[in-house]
Amino acid sequence: MADPNTTPTPANTPMSGADILVHSLIRHGVDTVFAYPGGASMPIHQALTRVPNKLRTILPRHEQGGGFMAHGYSRTTGKASVCMSTSGPGATNFVTCIADAKMDSIPAIFITGQVSTNVLGNDAFQETPMVEICRGITKHHYLLTRTEDITRVVKEAFHIATTGRPGPVLIDVCKDVQTRSIVPDWDPPMDLPGYRPVRKAPRPELEAVIAAIRASKKPFIYAGGGVTHSDAAAELREFAELVGAPVGLTVHGLGNFPSEHYLCLQMLGMHGTVYSNYAINEADLLIALGVRFDDRVTGKLTEFAKHGKIVHVDIDKSEIHKNKLAHVPVHSDVKHALTELNALLKEPKNADLTAGGRYPDWWRQVDAWRAAEPLKFTEPEGFIIPQYAIRRLWEILRDRNQLNDTIITTGVGQHQMWAAQFFPFNTPRKWITSGGLGTMGFGLPAALGAKVAFPNNLVIDIDGDGSFLMNVQELATAYAEKIPAKVLLLNNQHLGMVMQWEDRFFGSNRGHTYLGAGDDHPPYPDFCKIAEGFGVASKGVVDKADLDAALVEMIESPGPFLLNVHVPHQEHVLPMIPAGATVKDIIRA
Repeated sequence: MADPNTTPTPANTPMSGADILVHSLIRHGVDTVFAYPGGASMPIHQALTRVPNKLRTILPRHEQGGGFMAHGYSRTTGKASVCMSTSGPGATNFVTCIADAKMDSIPAIFITGQVSTNVLGNDAFQETPMVEICRGITKHHYLLTRTEDITRVVKEAFHIATTGRPGPVLIDVCKDVQTRSIVPDWDPPMDLPGYRPVRKAPRPELEAVIAAIRASKKPFIYAGGGVTHSDAAAELREFAELVGAPVGLTVHGLGNFPSEHYLCLQMLGMHGTVYSNYAINEADLLIALGVRFDDRVTGKLTEFAKHGKIVHVDIDKSEIHKNKLAHVPVHSDVKHALTELNALLKEPKNADLTAGGRYPDWWRQVDAWRAAEPLKFTEPEGFIIPQYAIRRLWEILRDRNQLNDTIITTGVGQHQMWAAQFFPFNTPRKWITSGGLGTMGFGLPAALGAKVAFPNNLVIDIDGDGSFLMNVQELATAYAEKIPAKVLLLNNQHLGMVMQWEDRFFGSNRGHTYLGAGDDHPPYPDFCKIAEGFGVASKGVVDKADLDAALVEMIESPGPFLLNVHVPHQEHVLPMIPAGATVKDIIRA
């Protein structure tokens, strides 16, 4: 992050509010903004044209696309990203992106233009009350009505977005605030008297965790997105190895513990592995790290992990006891807690906990479950099923030694869960997906944001045709802005996950989940022709024998590329625990 005390313009020089805002972003280390202009934000865009060598402005083709590009940037870097829109419909097009950031704890600054202060509340042209609209889906929010407040608000916004439990901050900027000129104060004091985001658990609290481990015969580590946000993957691995306990990961925890590690039981929850779900429900000690006991993990809450004592470590105190009672609550930064726990475990008095071989019966049971119920699928001859396409992509990248330099984004649906199952990750921030909100249309723009953040990484959006079509216009951004992200499109002509629920719970009655144009039409729409119209290279694949060469062509393409893989719609994501059910109700592959 840049030094906020480095003034880019001479002291005592009047500047417009728009210029002050842009230079404030530069001072906070921002190098890229994703911004779509309009009447109420034009002064900001004019200011952006004056700093092209300091701040790259990327023009999305829809405000939601820009918002999710910001997600891709933040989720891969851990930094606060910035996106901008005008007032009214431009601003409301951010609402889904803001809600998604709040659910998944993503640090992002959403800057929206607003009508001038003299017409606020008068239903002026393109006026929407963004603070009121977004009050429940932001970590914090501002309506800027004074040019003098810009530098303080920007400073506070970055502090709030990135500290404690990260989250989105909205800054709604009235147009006259942007045009008025003042001499800025570049380093004003923040005014956040009640905000205390950092808590580090003292040693006595952590001694209770050690005592719980000592009393346990069947421990289980349940790790989530909080490990990512705390940058605690290395500490998690050390802790798991010291204790010798199995590790299950949430959808946002994937990559924080190496999938290839013996202790790793992969993803748990609705579409997690059978063995991780069995283990978490039979454990006598559940060590929950940076998780929120989401319903997609727990199923029926009263039956979830009811045999075990729960240790819950989280920076957000409101998450502790929210869904499940924590017998050992630890309100703390996860990285700090794990660092201190590892130090405690290494003390001579705790040598019995780290000597190894402490849980032989537990591991015999876990290994029996793992051997009996591996992730699997039936591989047909001739045609391509989605699981096979994803696995082959992973195998090809593995054989090319490119896995550590590959970032995967997804849309939302069956393809998302198959990617979580069959594209294993060993490092954090390489797996970018919309978890809590489950937003279709996320994958392509998030891939573009990730590629901007890491231009030397291969970035692939694994998407479904339903999700992809929701923000397909961002192919124009990929081409015009020269962002060579790739799309592996698993095209089954259906809203796959909803269709799967129809098959399982509604007698296969189709309630508007078919996306094609009818049996007498070829697959619809023709995504390769759409890509061609945007100037993006593409290829369509139907036959299994052609898949590997097409995947390599996609990987090696110098520009953006769409690989349209036609797959059958009859496949289901399995295993599956039905919503509100228990591990006893699991549907196996």
